[in-house]
Amino acid sequence: MKKTILAMAMAAPLALSAASANAETLKIGMSQYPEGLHPTLVSNVAASYILSTSYRNSVIYGKDWLLQCNTCVEVPTFKNGLAERITLEDGREGIKMTVAIKDDLFWGDGTPVTTKDILLGYNISVDERVGNPGLQEAKTVEKVVALDDKNFEVYLNKVTFKYNTFVPDALPAHIDGPLYEQDPASYPKTTRYATDPTNPGLYFGPYVLTKVNAGSFITATPNPHWKGKAPSFDELIFKTVENTAALEAHLMSGSVDYLPGELGLSLDQVQQLEKRHSGKFNVHYEPGLLYEHLDTTMDNPHLAKKEVRQALLYGANRQQLVDKLFGGKQPVANTNVSPRDTTYYADVKSYEYNPEKAKELLKQAGYTLKKGVMVDGEGNELHLELMTTAGNKTRELVQQVLQSQWKQIGVKVSIVNQPARVYFGETLNQRKHKGLAMFAWYSSPESPPRTTLLSTNIPTEENGWSGQNYIGYKNPAMDELLNKVEKELDTEKRNKIFHEIQKIYAEDLPALPLYFRSDSFVKPKWLEGVTPTGHMFPSSNWVEEWYSTKK
Repeated sequence: MKKTILAMAMAAPLALSAASANAETLKIGMSQYPEGLHPTLVSNVAASYILSTSYRNSVIYGKDWLLQCNTCVEVPTFKNGLAERITLEDGREGIKMTVAIKDDLFWGDGTPVTTKDILLGYNISVDERVGNPGLQEAKTVEKVVALDDKNFEVYLNKVTFKYNTFVPDALPAHIDGPLYEQDPASYPKTTRYATDPTNPGLYFGPYVLTKVNAGSFITATPNPHWKGKAPSFDELIFKTVENTAALEAHLMSGSVDYLPGELGLSLDQVQQLEKRHSGKFNVHYEPGLLYEHLDTTMDNPHLAKKEVRQALLYGANRQQLVDKLFGGKQPVANTNVSPRDTTYYADVKSYEYNPEKAKELLKQAGYTLKKGVMVDGEGNELHLELMTTAGNKTRELVQQVLQSQWKQIGVKVSIVNQPARVYFGETLNQRKHKGLAMFAWYSSPESPPRTTLLSTNIPTEENGWSGQNYIGYKNPAMDELLNKVEKELDTEKRNKIFHEIQKIYAEDLPALPLYFRSDSFVKPKWLEGVTPTGHMFPSSNWVEEWYSTKK
């Protein structure tokens, strides 16, 4: 399963519709505008959060961290007989799932959701010409066979414990089918999600998107063909204010009602807000699978050396950082796996603050200190670029702290930040970052980091920039474990493999772990029904349960 990027990134104050004054309108403030709205081709949290109100992925993890199916009658399992191990034609072991689509699902123009939509979603997800970030994982599905309009079979080309998460998502065949078939390579530009995002036939959730003002706001209204629980709000307005200090000002002025934890303010900002305006809002902190880190790049000759990566972590006082910024409420990370995850393993190499150890490692790597800066044997300064999304106060503070601390061990750091739409839409996706890139990964529970660490998931121009291994990390031992862990159906044996993966991660440091974040939800007193999840599937997946207690 592909991971979802969380960015916290600047927009000027925005004008909203007159309807925003009505009690039936919920104005949601967000710190990032989505780089696109295609359910398959875009993988950031802003898009996921908005789309989850109007579109539903086939299988997701629910609020209880258990699988639920949005499009099918029942999640296929070995136990219920809807999944079975099979032998493929070439002799490999695989899995076959039989899936039935719910009868009450309709696109916003009244067209029923059928197997034609599932087949289109599958074909687009595995087409290398399209550029799906989750391409390699999608290719786990060998084929999809439509039995009739509402029933289909999914064939996986390997055995994986995550088998029932591979039910393909639906895409509107009656709208996007001809566009894809005409020219798959141009599809990312011609899809109606890009050219006509307010077309109601693109959505089959409780809402449809009705206004899209690029970079500013998106409006959603109820889907007239939604047959589930009727949503309470007549209008949702997603307002983007990428500068988080300005976002707080919008909250206090009333131009937004609610800041979701998935991409609102950081924990430290919410803590300060609570102190200044005690009792004005309902605040909830939800710890979860949200990994703040620094992606390295193996194309950088300095960062390609393990000793340099380890030295950087020894030279960063991360405990002091989380204590001062977050009151110690966000734990320092040793790997990419959260203590809340069932696969978490504590007995890995850790990097307590030790600047002398850092200098020692740099000397072992061939660096010497000259005029306060480490230089390699060829006289090149150890000078690194540190990037993140522009406008986020907390991340900018973290950058400054790291810059200062690394200066003490002889490492020069230049801070170069970009708007989120550039940072994620191009720089990371096309591996253009030259040094360290700060952002967060959202994961689902018990998720092997295949998309981010498997060597076959390195984005290249040849593979259409698919994959999320922006680091360019290659380790045969890691590849072997990542391939092995997903095939292991025994939970105890699988956890042991997860532990080995974490040991290698802590030793190699393909990315530099910072801390695990908590989502900080700031709700008006009258908003009820919002349930944070703590994993990559946002609370907006249950938007129909939200309601106002205003009278």
